[in-house]
Amino acid sequence: MRYSLPPILQVGDVLLTSDIITEKFCCDLEACKGICCVEGDAGAPVTVEEIAELENVVEHIVDDLSPKALKVLEEQGVAYTDQEGDLVTSIVDNKDCCFTCYSPDGTCLCATERAFRAGKTSWCKPISCYLYPVREKTLSDGTVALNYHRWNVCHDAVKKGRELNLPVWKFLREPLIKRFGADWYTELEEVVAQLKEQGYLGVD
Repeated sequence: MRYSLPPILQVGDVLLTSDIITEKFCCDLEACKGICCVEGDAGAPVTVEEIAELENVVEHIVDDLSPKALKVLEEQGVAYTDQEGDLVTSIVDNKDCCFTCYSPDGTCLCATERAFRAGKTSWCKPISCYLYPVREKTLSDGTVALNYHRWNVCHDAVKKGRELNLPVWKFLREPLIKRFGADWYTELEEVVAQLKEQGYLGVD
């Protein structure tokens, strides 16, 4: 018998919505062409520390960025404050993230990640991009909360995740460890195992 899973779970000091455990997801870049870096009305959320990293990376990715992006970066900088008061990466024409570049087949790529993987820099990209489709928010009492963000442009990722039976939390193993540490992720694995034993989850 399977019981109803509580909507909010806690792992360590972090709260997370239970759909991070139950929903399936796996990016399918070949199908979506990196549309998440293009669609939307604001840039990717960034921290003050990440703004400094982006400023340091720019010189290494100039050749990969569009003239429009370079102009925005020159006039506005690497980030701005959006309508909700959050710091986000600068965007071009209210659409593309300034740090996007395109492959010959039209796939949108992250220029900062590309430079990192080529060994040109020691910093990859904002943790908000790394953690997607999970969004992080700090509550008024300082508690960190994680929420699974549903977006219609990611339907290919949902489809692939279901085909592979890959839940969001497993898909994001590397970025979750990067953000919260290996011990925290081990605790997350233990919580999921307990939920299965208690009948809240099916067996993979």
